[in-house]
Parts: sequence; structure tokens; C-alpha cells
Amino acid sequence: MTDHEKHIKELRSRAMRLPLSPGVYIMHDKSGKIIYIGKAKALKNRVSQYFGSEKNHDEKVRRMVSNVEYFEYILTDSEFEALVLECSLIKQHTPKYNILLKDDKGYHYIKITAGPWPRISQAKQVLDDGANYIGPYVSSWATKESIDEALKIFRLPSCSRKFPQDIGKARPCLNYYIKQCCAPCRGRISEQEYNELVEEAIDFLRGGSAKSMRELEKKMNEAAEALEFERAARIRDRLTAIKRMSDRQKVVAARVPEQDIIALAQGADTSCFEVFRFLNGRLCDRETFLMGETGNPKTARGEFIERYYAMRDRIPPRVCLDGPTENTELLGEWLSRKAERKVTVSVPQKGEQAQLVEMCRNNAAEQVAQATGRTVREASALDELGRLLGMEQPPIYIESYDISNLAGSENVAGMVVFENGRPLKSAYRKFKIKTVEGQDDYASMKEVLERRFHEYFDAQGKNSTEGFGRLPDLILLDGGKGQVSAVRPVLEASGLQVPLFGMVKDDKHRTRAIATDGGEIAINSNRKAFTLVSSIQDEVHRFAIGYHRQARKKTTISSELTTIEGVGQTRAKALLKHFKTIRAIKNADLEELAAAPGMTKPAARNLFQYFHPQEERS
Repeated sequence: MTDHEKHIKELRSRAMRLPLSPGVYIMHDKSGKIIYIGKAKALKNRVSQYFGSEKNHDEKVRRMVSNVEYFEYILTDSEFEALVLECSLIKQHTPKYNILLKDDKGYHYIKITAGPWPRISQAKQVLDDGANYIGPYVSSWATKESIDEALKIFRLPSCSRKFPQDIGKARPCLNYYIKQCCAPCRGRISEQEYNELVEEAIDFLRGGSAKSMRELEKKMNEAAEALEFERAARIRDRLTAIKRMSDRQKVVAARVPEQDIIALAQGADTSCFEVFRFLNGRLCDRETFLMGETGNPKTARGEFIERYYAMRDRIPPRVCLDGPTENTELLGEWLSRKAERKVTVSVPQKGEQAQLVEMCRNNAAEQVAQATGRTVREASALDELGRLLGMEQPPIYIESYDISNLAGSENVAGMVVFENGRPLKSAYRKFKIKTVEGQDDYASMKEVLERRFHEYFDAQGKNSTEGFGRLPDLILLDGGKGQVSAVRPVLEASGLQVPLFGMVKDDKHRTRAIATDGGEIAINSNRKAFTLVSSIQDEVHRFAIGYHRQARKKTTISSELTTIEGVGQTRAKALLKHFKTIRAIKNADLEELAAAPGMTKPAARNLFQYFHPQEERS
């Protein structure tokens, strides 16, 4: 037993002596620094879990436990008091392995530059530069969205050109041609007309769309009465633009007046929490929190809610999540006391609320995709597949297996790997079935997985996490519940906990469902997951078939060589291994053939004569 194993055993022994009472536990490293703080309804049960089998932990927890030197605890009268104390201690000590959020909610302003041809932009602080500032606003996103809307509605420039210096110096940009800019650079709009647009945009930003529309309607009617029809038409176009923008915003609206939507997207080592904040039924703010690995999503959601609302003053009456969390009722009680009114925490399953959660989750997946170099489709497909299979986290590393043979001959298997939703061809492996005679796909699949896990345990002895030393997050077998049932005992005997499913095809060889021991999971309605699983099934079938054809070709070539006197099955295999191809054997001279492993001069002469009959006679 290593020193580390002895230390973990001592920690577990101490944890087993803890009381079955609520409280807070505090983990320290060798330097005495606090690295993790948690709460528990029963301290003994929760803390002892950390020092049990590593197989039950995700990578984040394993890393934390490996750094624990000792722990201490504080008893509380209730689980709720433990939650309050935990929040206070985390805020005070900011432990490394707790979810920590950086509060970047500063103040933001709308800036209108001074002088002729003023420009509207966003600013983080008020400078003594003569410009006019509107604000402050708390939400950076809302400020930017409002400015973008005003620039598009009133067709004001958003480029870096300076006026009047750049008037007439270059052709207008794309925004002019798609009618989103009046293009002062063309010199066809007067300074007075431009300033009028800016003033109307400022009124829009100050008063909102309803007030701005009333003012513009009044100006349009006045222009029409004064027979200024061109001016009235321009104002009419601005009113149409405001209405079109308002209609677009209604798409991101909800019947619930005030609520927050929170969703989590996880990658291999990058995660993202996305928050959509609704006020008066409209999306008024959004926040994105990119972070490293978050581990168990149930735990992560609970930690995030604690950290997020500890640094936010406004707590809505409803918080909707994209999945379950630990201690939902406890979190609801904590939020209710902070807000001094009832706060509901829920996971919508259908209807408008579920659609909003899905939109929030897709935005979180987009952030993970941008951070990791994946596409949004790949990130969303993995997330959807994980939820469909009831997995706690998306399957980042997937292994898939298929058996290929011809009436039981040349029995082989192929293994393909998909990482982050993409083929990882350097990890593909081929298996030649050794223990199964004839056509028995169940027994063949069982042998392949036994050999794969044997390689895993060998790699663990060498402290290797590459190749077979890395366990997959998910195993997909080409076949139905029969293949799954045949392989399940292999997993159970190994003591490994890896999700295992089959991939079922229809009579047209198209992916139809995912098989379990007891039945099937339909995936046709889950488009992203369906496309990913179909790609995996097609790829593993292609790879296994390719290996089978290669093996048959070698057998045919080997059979041809064994017809030559002095070249048996063993010598034929040795020749193919040495020369790689039949062409190389044919092109070799007599000396090269004689020098090959296991060859004799008479056998080499017969082999050379077989491929070069005329040269031998001459």
C-alpha cells in the first residue's frame, strides 16, 4: 500500500467517526490552505464518500481528494443553517475547488460624442472629454443591444470613419446597401438631417420604443399637414423599423413576467453557465460564465445558484433550470428568505418555459464551442445525447465497436473513438478474434471488450492515461440488446462503471434506436443526437468492414504464397510481415528473399522463380 493510499484510508477512518448531523466540512491541503468547502445533511455520510472508491468520483473530485491533507467541520442546527454558513465561508476563503464566479457587473453608459456629426457608442466610464453620457446602466448586454437597435432603426453609422474628414473618400460599406446606414461618407445627407437622426435615436434610447413611436407619429402627421411628404415618408420608415424591432423582441419573451433561466453546457475541460433574465415578460439581460471543469452537473447547478445569487440583489420569483440539482427545496427556501417572498426553483418539461430553457442551453453550448474550437452542433449533440441516455454529463469520449466476418471466417472487430463529437482516428483500434470459432457475434463482442479492459488495467499499472489507459465516457455497440446483454457481464466483472448501449438499424440499414438491456430508446425525434449516433454507427461499420477486407486480402495472398514449394503458412506470414506487400516480395531479388526472416536459400530460389520464371531460365 502506497503512502497516499494509507493517507486516504486514515481520512476515511476519521470521516466514519463524524456525527450524522448537518454541518459544513472544510478541506485543507498540505500548506493548510482551504481548497474546498461543502455542506451536508449528514456529515458522516457525505464526507466519507470522498475517501471511498475513486471509481465513484468524477475527475474534478479525484483531483481535489488527492490534495486533501486534513479536514475540519462545523456542526449546525439544520441543513438550512449549513447552507447559509457554507455561502459565507466560500465568499470569505474562495476555495480552489468550489465554483467561483467573477462579478464583472460594473456600470455602463451610452456615449454621444461632442461636436459636428456626433456618434453613439457604449462606454464603461464617464470621461472628461466633452461627450454626453446617458446612464449608468447595470447590464452591459442590455446597453449594447439598445445601442445596436437605435443605430439600425435610425440608420446611423457604426463604422470607425470620422466625419466630416472621411466624407467622399471611399465607397459606402455593406450597411448602406442593406439599408442600415444613411452613409454620411457618400456626402448625400446634410449635417442637419444627420443631427436630427441622432436626436431621434437619443429620444428612443432615453424613453424606449413606445414613447419614441408616439413622438415620431406626431412629427409624421405634422410633416404630412405641412405637405412635406418626403420627410413624412422617412419618419414612417423609422416607425416601421421600430415596430419590426419590437416584433423581433417578442420572439424572446415569456408569459411569466419576471424570472431567470439558467442552463449548463459542459465540455471536456470547459463548462459554461448561461443566465437569461426576464423582466416584464421580456429578455432584459443575459450573463455568461465560462469556467473549467464543473464535475457532477447536479452539484454544479446547486453551487452556481448559491454563488450567483450571493452577488445579485434582484432575485426573481421563479428560477428555471435545465436539469435537476441537489437540495432543490433547500435552495428555494434560501432564495425565498433572501428575496423576502416566495421563490420557486423548477425544471420545465414542456411548453414555452422548456423552449426558453433549450434556447438558454444552446447559447451556453455556443460559448463552450467557441472556447474549445468545437461547433455548436457538436456541443449540442453531445449534450442532447447525454440527457437522452440519462447520463450526468455529456459523453466527451465515446468508443464504438463492430464485428465483421464472412460466414464466420476472418472474424475481426473494429473500434472507433469520437472525442468532442469528432472522430479521433489516432485512437482507432483493430481486433482479430482469437477465441471464437465460426459466426458468433455475441461471443466475439464479449472477447473484444474483455481484451480492451484487460489493456486498461495493464495501463493503470504503468500509470498511463493514453490509448487504452483512458476509460470512455460511453460505449456504443453496433447491434441490439443481445450485444449489450452479452457485454454487460464483462463490465460488471471488471468493476468499471461505463454507460453501455447498442445502436439498432432498421431494415434499410439506417440508425433507428439506441438499445439497452431491457428495450430501446427512440432517437428519431432528437435530431442532433440522432445525427451523431448515425455518424458513429456508419464510421465503426466502415472501419470494421475495411479491416475485414484487408484480412481477407492478406489471407488470399498468403494462400497464393503457400502454393510455392518450401513456403508454408508460417513462412508466408513472415514474408508478408517483412515485405509488407506482395508487390515488394515480387520486386525483391534473390539475395533479399534469402535474407528475409525464416527463409532458406532453396525456398528463396523457388519463390524468386515463381515470380520471375523467364529470368531464372535465362
